[in-house]
Amino acid sequence: MRHGDKQRKFNMPKSQRRALFANLTVALLKHEQITTTLPRAKELRSFADGMITFAKKGDLNSRRLASAFLRDDEAVAKLFSTLGPRYKDRNGGYTRVLKSGFRYGDCAQMAIIELVDRDSAAKGAKDLARVKLEKEALAAQEAEAEAPVEEPKAEKKPAKAAKTTKAKKEAEPKAEKKTTKASKAK
Repeated sequence: MRHGDKQRKFNMPKSQRRALFANLTVALLKHEQITTTLPRAKELRSFADGMITFAKKGDLNSRRLASAFLRDDEAVAKLFSTLGPRYKDRNGGYTRVLKSGFRYGDCAQMAIIELVDRDSAAKGAKDLARVKLEKEALAAQEAEAEAPVEEPKAEKKPAKAAKTTKAKKEAEPKAEKKTTKASKAK
């Protein structure tokens, strides 16, 4: 008799498995559709459905439990502000798993897991915003590179150094004059 086979082990310790599904759950909540292997997608359903159930409750304890598992403030905020109210009238079954063929390298069976009634604009929205910011930064760097280059200030520094040496030479005789005036006063 084989006890304790409710969950798949994925040939990794519990801590690694927990981190894997926390990260997959965050990705699913942010993008509302991800592609992964079929066994991982099937196992991910229970984690994602549990987080949405927490969001439907909406109390402080549920928010703390979700935050402790997900460890991502953006995902928790979206979960409780958007996804919780969206599935308020639904009694479970917040995700669907669609088989999507086999992976080229190792022929692993792949699947798409997505939220039911998902927002199609959410998939990759953060990535698109990041790309847009990177393009703006690149354009700013190019504009800065094309700006006219000022003359180097190295020529001005030796002239300034010459003035300081002259000032030192002039200061030394004044100091001697002061001593002579002091000696005359005595």
